[in-house]
Amino acid sequence: MFTSAMSAAGYPLVLAPVAAIGLLTVALRPVTTGTVAPLRLALVRAALVTGAFAVLTVEVLGALRLLTLPAFAVAWLLFLAASAAVASRRRRRDAARRAAGAVAAPRRALVGAAAGRATGTPAPAPDADPPGAGAARRPRWSARLADAWRTAGRSERLLAGTVGGLLLVELLIAVLAEPNNFDSQTYHLPKVEHWVAQGHLDFWPTAIHRQVTIPPGAEYLLLHLRLFTGGDALHHLVQWAAGVGVLLAATRIAAQLGGSRRAQLLTAFVLATTPMVALQATSTQTDLVCAAWVACAATLALDGLRRRTGIGTMLGLGAATGLTAVTKTNGLMAVGPLLVLWGLAQLRLARAGAAPGTDGSTADGSVPGVGGSAPVGSREPGGPGAGRAGGAAGPPDAPASPPKGSGGPRARVQVARTVTGSVLILLVAAVVVGPFLARVTAEFGHPLGPPRLRESVPMERHDPPSVLVNALRIAHTAFDTPLAPVRRAGAAAIVAGADLIGVDAQDRAITFGRERFPVPSWYPDEDRVAFPLAGALALIGAGFALTRPGRVSPAQAGPLRAYAAVVVVAVLLHTAMVKWQPWGNRLLLYALTLAVPLAGLWLDALFRRRAAARDGQAAGRRSVAAGLAVTVLATCALAGVLAVSYGFPRRLVGAGSVFTTSDWETRFLRRPQWAEEFRWAADAVRAADARRIGLVQQNDNWEYPWWLLLRDPDGRPPELVALQSVLPDRPPADPATVDAIVCTGDRPACQRLVPTGWRVEFRGHVGYALPPAR
Repeated sequence: MFTSAMSAAGYPLVLAPVAAIGLLTVALRPVTTGTVAPLRLALVRAALVTGAFAVLTVEVLGALRLLTLPAFAVAWLLFLAASAAVASRRRRRDAARRAAGAVAAPRRALVGAAAGRATGTPAPAPDADPPGAGAARRPRWSARLADAWRTAGRSERLLAGTVGGLLLVELLIAVLAEPNNFDSQTYHLPKVEHWVAQGHLDFWPTAIHRQVTIPPGAEYLLLHLRLFTGGDALHHLVQWAAGVGVLLAATRIAAQLGGSRRAQLLTAFVLATTPMVALQATSTQTDLVCAAWVACAATLALDGLRRRTGIGTMLGLGAATGLTAVTKTNGLMAVGPLLVLWGLAQLRLARAGAAPGTDGSTADGSVPGVGGSAPVGSREPGGPGAGRAGGAAGPPDAPASPPKGSGGPRARVQVARTVTGSVLILLVAAVVVGPFLARVTAEFGHPLGPPRLRESVPMERHDPPSVLVNALRIAHTAFDTPLAPVRRAGAAAIVAGADLIGVDAQDRAITFGRERFPVPSWYPDEDRVAFPLAGALALIGAGFALTRPGRVSPAQAGPLRAYAAVVVVAVLLHTAMVKWQPWGNRLLLYALTLAVPLAGLWLDALFRRRAAARDGQAAGRRSVAAGLAVTVLATCALAGVLAVSYGFPRRLVGAGSVFTTSDWETRFLRRPQWAEEFRWAADAVRAADARRIGLVQQNDNWEYPWWLLLRDPDGRPPELVALQSVLPDRPPADPATVDAIVCTGDRPACQRLVPTGWRVEFRGHVGYALPPAR
């Protein structure tokens, strides 16, 4: 009962990450009054610090062979204490700043009055804020949200209500449903169980190479919950929290690019109603976690387009890069171009002589030749500069542009500072992802793992015709609809076009495994569902951002075009480097997250121009366009509601509902016929009182059910050892050393490994073997 008691004691620790983010949000909120969406920026910073701490805690304690609840409890309590201390120090500094402002106000009023009498200009208001005191006097976030709701129009309230309702329903499903994602049964969750059982991160013999070769960043986060709770009841909360983070970061990106409050709400609405996002938010997949870290990197990088970056933001960019790399490496195809954009903007600011500063206190400065003359004025909803429905965004006062021609020694120093900052970003990223890459390199001689991994997902041909065919197939799957004739016609045209340019559309060098193009992907399945509506809106938004950015965001035309170019480059890199696969849509989730703010900005501009149109003919055209946009948005809402209601494999209503399906049946909704087969074999093994149990399985078989069924009554994990291994230097266990064998998939493969004289029983997909004495 010791393990059960420890798990019960660990449940309160689930609140530790939430409390830490709350405290760090207070401690890391920006000071500069011109900061775009300061609360969301503080949340992004807090999430990155907490995420990096969670990953490094696993690495450090894993190296010490202390992956245990007591060790994690001590680590989190220390982190909470440090966060509370930093937050308290920040509050004291803010209070001192307010007090200093109150003391200085009368003196400034007297000096201003004297100056006014001498020059004939009016004196400043007696209650004007001293420089730098704006953040300290900013109203509480709750008051700002209440003010935003009070001043919002009906359409804005509808958008916000839809997003909030979807998040609450997703949270309900996440809490009620058991993990039942296919990949999670195969390798996401088994790797967590292996870490708990062995107490460290060393690789183990296995027939499923993805348990050790796929980056484990999201599973590191699951490990904390596994140790706190003793089970997987709260595992879905990681992706749900990532979904919230994606919305916060994406809306801040829209604000940074000149979006009004309505543009930000449209961004959140389009993204939240995308079925892939809604379904992944209740899953133990990893794509939404990756998208969240990429979005964090994007919003921090955009801050660097208009001001010199302080060391805090550089550390944040490094953490976002490292967290992306340790979670899912395909996200680096977006982070890389974002860092290049950031670096170029910083170099231009440095050469122009912009003065650097620390995060939160740096004076704003426009990038010469890059974009608008002012930072975006759309703050937190209801805050200063927040746009009314369709209103233009913009700050009350634009910052001065960096002085031209101010090169010389100072400019060289700033260029050197930018180069040093770039190195710092890479060093921080290496600290986060480096330990995992070191283990992979030591095991396989290559940081990207064994040849079978390097050849299965990445493109093996990069000639332009092959890349073009791959891009067309990816687009066909991403934009799939329920209209079967359209799907068939589009696929036939792609295959015929590929033949015309000398490329086999089923070439293994550009196609994953033995899959064949095309496949239907319109239905709401978390692994495959297409995003034609969000994708089309993002595509239109990107087109306008590249060709006519001034019409979308007049104040931030240059940054908007640059950001859109980065999104396009990321998508092109993806299509040139990742093979087409039936479940490839979820691999594009990070790119969709970055592209949706462009859709929100374009939609807002469309509605704004319609409202401003006076000419009858122009107004008519814009009314038709706006009407179509409203129809598309309504369809988006319907798609989101249907996804959470009927989505697979977790849904609210219908067959398989979280309310009517048992825990065990929910876990097997992907393969219902296996539920009793696994239970039947596990019952036989437990009845034989087997302690050391051998596993026989293939690369895509489910291992996780064995960890659940063969646990000790007190919750201790079973001793499961693989009788096959794809790791050259880690031989499998000898079948003669185990008390029982459990098998999945191929019966002949199981029989080949069973010692002579053992009794073998099979029922469908699952089997077991016991020695004669048992």
